[in-house]
Amino acid sequence: MRAFLDRWLPSPTNANAKEQARAAAGALLGILLTALVGHLLLARAGMSIFLVAPIGASSVLLFALPASPLAQPWSVIGGNVISGLVGMALVRLLGDSVPLPLLAGLACGGAIGAMFVTRSLHPPGGAVALTTVIGGAAVQAAGFEFVLLTVLIDSVLLVAMAIAYNNLTGRRYPHTQQLAHPNPHATGDAVPTVRLGFKPEDLDAVLKQYNQVLDISRDDLEALFLQTEQRAYNRRFGIISCADIMSRDIVSAEFGTGLGEAWAAMRAHRVAALPVLNRARRVIGIVTQTDFLEHGGLDDYGSIRQQLRRFLRKSGVTHTEKAEVVGQIMSARPTTARVDTPISDLVPLMADSGFHHIPIVDAEQRFVGIVTQSDLVAALYASRFTETAA
Repeated sequence: MRAFLDRWLPSPTNANAKEQARAAAGALLGILLTALVGHLLLARAGMSIFLVAPIGASSVLLFALPASPLAQPWSVIGGNVISGLVGMALVRLLGDSVPLPLLAGLACGGAIGAMFVTRSLHPPGGAVALTTVIGGAAVQAAGFEFVLLTVLIDSVLLVAMAIAYNNLTGRRYPHTQQLAHPNPHATGDAVPTVRLGFKPEDLDAVLKQYNQVLDISRDDLEALFLQTEQRAYNRRFGIISCADIMSRDIVSAEFGTGLGEAWAAMRAHRVAALPVLNRARRVIGIVTQTDFLEHGGLDDYGSIRQQLRRFLRKSGVTHTEKAEVVGQIMSARPTTARVDTPISDLVPLMADSGFHHIPIVDAEQRFVGIVTQSDLVAALYASRFTETAA
């Protein structure tokens, strides 16, 4: 019996208890504030109905599935309002000339068709359309004002609550389409990590062949596939951590290190970047050759040597707009990795995002080393060579 029931029950949700509580609390606050504010606004407009039942279904999508394409602002507002207009138009047009069950079916079917056309598919929209048919005398008396006032205001208020609550609790909303790995050079080439394996056009072709509505955005689906490939790589080659390949004897700088001193250290050790540490050896920035070139205004290649000397030379005065120390030109809050981070996690950062140096920190966020593109390439080559030899 249990095996029979398991075939019909959905799979357990992947959301942990904290996420479930976050969604429930969001719906509570969202409906509460929507009802209170909606009552104040609609009472002034003379509307007796200030909250419609389908908004409760909308709250499930907005707070429990904020990444769903069905839960985005246009889907919620457009889907609810367009469905309501379709339903009310059919009620006014057909009235008592058709049986109520047929009118209800026409309202829901017409609403779905209208939502497909307007790209505003939102499941509670079907309930809004049905409400216009079976909502009773108050809804019929209000007519289109029920849709253009009550449904519209409720939908807008709930979306506003969702925007505030989801972003305050760490969920991106609205969940706009984004490339999983945008090209940092703004060229037409795909980023290196997606030049092998499945490509975006492969995903588009499969989705077209699947020919069904998915309750997940295309960019999220692509990101999940890429993360799955990464985990499969770790399982296949074993996990090599940053601690295994990082350079440990690193030349570094402090916020107050002079520009000339920092430049000389980079030249002497033939490195292209210096991590900038505070006295507790925590990373507060990173300074690269590019920072020197950009802040030095070195766009005239004919006089680059003279300009660099002028930029590195101390001004000799206490107050100047000219940068004097590393802290004034460094990139603050750089991306770091933990010593136990698998090096496969660094591949998208270096190959796609354009980072050349990743500072490595320990469990207490203290600087312990650095991984460069050269370190990563050597490690990946060694792991591939080892697999081939085996």
